[in-house]
Amino acid sequence: MKPAAPRLKTQPNPWKQQSNRRIYENPWFCLDEDDVINPGGGLSHYGKILFKNIAIGIIPLDEHDNTWLVGQYRYVPDCYSWEIPMGGGPLHIDPLESAKRELREETGLNADHWQTLMHLHTSNSVTDECGIVYVATGLTEGETEFEETEDLQLMKLPLEDAIQLVIDGEITDAVSVAGLLRIAMKR
Repeated sequence: MKPAAPRLKTQPNPWKQQSNRRIYENPWFCLDEDDVINPGGGLSHYGKILFKNIAIGIIPLDEHDNTWLVGQYRYVPDCYSWEIPMGGGPLHIDPLESAKRELREETGLNADHWQTLMHLHTSNSVTDECGIVYVATGLTEGETEFEETEDLQLMKLPLEDAIQLVIDGEITDAVSVAGLLRIAMKR
């Protein structure tokens, strides 16, 4: 039997906020700048991005252990990206409801069974964005409902092939990488 992993210790917050100002805001996030006393005692400016949504990722699995990836051109990194189905869920809505909506919109799939696979922080040095990855099973196919900003391709493939795409560096989206590697470790 494998021994239990050690529990991680936490420490109190050594950062001391002196002031805060909002620099920019849109419907998806805010950009703030804080003046802080850093852990070494020096005065620093700290920029932070505060999200108004939670990142939602879904790994749909059919009865043959196939999954679906979504391909799209991502504007900010200026590259084409293959990812698990995902999107943003408003903070005031149950994340599972947002996951169900995203799966249906991007793949046309509905799922009877949902399991939380993991929680994560997407880039915790500059943003408060949190994410949840779900595994969806008991799938039925329907129609996609792409948003105006989405020009998506769908690919159905064995889950093991999707995991290999992560290992080979072809899938680089952080939520997809984390979710697919976590499910690989659970098998």
